[in-house]
Amino acid sequence: MGQRQSRQLVLTMFMVGFGFHNDAWRHPSSRADEIGKLSIIRDMARSAEAAKLDAIFFADSYGTNGLRDGGYRGTSVYEPISVMGVLSGHTDKIGMIGTQSTSWNEPYTVARQLAGLDVLTGGRIGWNIVTSTRGNENVGREEMPLPELRYRRANEFVDVVQKLWDSWDADAVIDDRAGARWVDGARIRDVNHRGEFFAVRGPITIRRSPQEWPVLVQAGQSADGIELGSSYADIVYAVQPEQAAAIDFYAMYKDKVKNKGRDPEQVKILPGIMPVVGRTEREAQELADELADCIVTENGRSTLSNMLDVDVSDLDPGDKIPQERFVDGPQRVKRWYLFRELAKELTVHQLIVHVSRSLGHQFIIGTPATVADTMIDWFEARACDGFNFNPPSVPLGMDNMFQLLIPELQERGYFRQEYVGDTFRERSGLVVSDDDVRRVRARYAPCG
Repeated sequence: MGQRQSRQLVLTMFMVGFGFHNDAWRHPSSRADEIGKLSIIRDMARSAEAAKLDAIFFADSYGTNGLRDGGYRGTSVYEPISVMGVLSGHTDKIGMIGTQSTSWNEPYTVARQLAGLDVLTGGRIGWNIVTSTRGNENVGREEMPLPELRYRRANEFVDVVQKLWDSWDADAVIDDRAGARWVDGARIRDVNHRGEFFAVRGPITIRRSPQEWPVLVQAGQSADGIELGSSYADIVYAVQPEQAAAIDFYAMYKDKVKNKGRDPEQVKILPGIMPVVGRTEREAQELADELADCIVTENGRSTLSNMLDVDVSDLDPGDKIPQERFVDGPQRVKRWYLFRELAKELTVHQLIVHVSRSLGHQFIIGTPATVADTMIDWFEARACDGFNFNPPSVPLGMDNMFQLLIPELQERGYFRQEYVGDTFRERSGLVVSDDDVRRVRARYAPCG
């Protein structure tokens, strides 16, 4: 067993039963007939917990376009609040991160739901904060709000949620049976928020979490997204496939966090990675080839067109997308620009395979040793604090990650052998400091 390193990787996994590799559900080993049911997601969660991952992550979406167009991995067939509630009874220690949109929800509702789950699970919940880029047709909106407006709303939304989570002191429950007081009302505060988007008196009806409040996660890489994440997030998901750019992004982000009076070591940056692992290089390559053979070209075309907002139906697989077809605009996200650059070099077929594999995240094929080499190299170079695993397929690709790669990382001392601590925050080194609490309380409005 290798010597335990002072810094430890933070590892989470995207819970996509289809597999993150597009059309991986077509592989003979898949459990596609169970997707949407409890059995497969329960087994995925238990496997992740057995591997001692920090957390599992549930995305969310407000539409079925992916299901209709063949982009299955991007469609949420599990609603995060309900699935985390169910899985709390099938797991004991692993964290669970659920997406909730600041565009289509109300802060009191989100604060109450997530705080309730957090208390029920003993402090195992995280919130992936998103501003929605689609779904207006399902929530009574004629069109999508522009990014600047979405992010103004998001900043105020998170501010209100944090204040509501803080509205109970840890010792508010006094259980004074003789005095007929279960709580001390003086230890529960109104928040009296009145802002541009929300008016919320508070408090919530949920006692304070054992981890103070749920872990905050954010993934936007636009200027507005970075502003939001550096203000609030404990974990930052990133699309950074190249190490040099990841090092620059890491340094920039940590500086922003520090300049806001927050401890940069308490903010963990996790780029996505899809490792296709085998006992030998040949075995790993064979699985990668099998997954590539599962790709349905027309599904790939549709996914590519939807991602880039470009019609590629008339192009041959060996053609490149003409650059004049890419139309910039205020709704474009960072990933769109990355793919526009890739399209200068790659053919339609190559782009389909690239998008099908990793969606812009790092894609790596190898043995446990070679994949661990890359992950550790990134970690030591301060390109990341860990990774968010995108399982190439389920269960085969996921099981290879857990049964082959994780033991290699443990053997080298970069990942835990056992969980230590009672909450998600404790296990992942994400402390809510006294300064954090003071910052939240400084934003309270005066009573009346």
